[in-house]
Amino acid sequence: MAATDFKDYYAILGVSKTATPEEIKQAFRKLARKYHPDVNPGNKQAEASFKEVNEAYEVLSDADKRKKYDQYGQYWRQVGEGFPGGGVGVDMGGVDFSQYGNFDEFINELLGRFGGGAPRGGRQSYSYRTSGGRPGGGFGGFNDFGFQDVGTAGGSQDTEASISLTFAEAFAGVQKRFSLGNETIDVRIPAGAKPGNRLRVRGKGQFNPMTQQRGDLYLKVEFQPHSFFQIEGDNLVCEVPITPDEAALGASIDVPTPDGSVNVKLPAGVRSGQSLRLRGKGWPAKGGRGDQLVKVAIVPPKDMSQQEREYYEKIRAIRSYNPRNHLQQVKL
Repeated sequence: MAATDFKDYYAILGVSKTATPEEIKQAFRKLARKYHPDVNPGNKQAEASFKEVNEAYEVLSDADKRKKYDQYGQYWRQVGEGFPGGGVGVDMGGVDFSQYGNFDEFINELLGRFGGGAPRGGRQSYSYRTSGGRPGGGFGGFNDFGFQDVGTAGGSQDTEASISLTFAEAFAGVQKRFSLGNETIDVRIPAGAKPGNRLRVRGKGQFNPMTQQRGDLYLKVEFQPHSFFQIEGDNLVCEVPITPDEAALGASIDVPTPDGSVNVKLPAGVRSGQSLRLRGKGWPAKGGRGDQLVKVAIVPPKDMSQQEREYYEKIRAIRSYNPRNHLQQVKL
């Protein structure tokens, strides 16, 4: 259907785009009686109007069809039937769909979100997934490295995608290879990338068939969870379990860092939840490295030998320290 053949179903029924289903039904019944062939025998114009009214009601009375009509306008039927591309030149209303990877790509690149309230050429973002969850002839969906494409409506063809990295890859830097349709590109992620960072790859965004130009690709960094480390700014944070006797007497323990295990001295009387700072053992940053914060967690034994239990009972019997003494003065 060409743009000039577009039928405004709301105007045909004489209702607003925010009309309720009941208002649409009432408008249809009124117009159906007015243009019914039995009321207008031999009147070709009334017969044509009656068909248009029925067509409008068929779409607007169906919630799913109405949603597609509001979103895609005259192309709503193609959305429901599937995209006809596939590399063969198919002309539909003067538009060669074979140059687009999927129907959403055509709609969003050339028309924007029809009726969505965003001006053409604006920065309204959207995401979509192609059939089977894999990219087709253009951008769309998810590729081998977990990128999810997010295009922009209108004139801007910049594309955003998320890239998932392990802590080791982000710490040292890594080169990733992935496919954009029929194109394979290599992207170097610099050392010290952090969650939320955006990397710009020039000229690798969506292709605009109207301008014959491509936008840029922006990669948003995401981290895969690590079993031991977390990142806070330029610092690495970890939690290390210690025994009650190590907490009471002090100890020397080995702690993993990005550079390997290091020996850390625990002061006597260290408390659970207290953090020790390892300077320069954190995340790569401008001018050096952040710090590693080692959070101490006192972990009592679950399974004790008979001798261990006896000694703990002796300690309890002779213990002079009560860490809850100050609670006796607590009142509302």
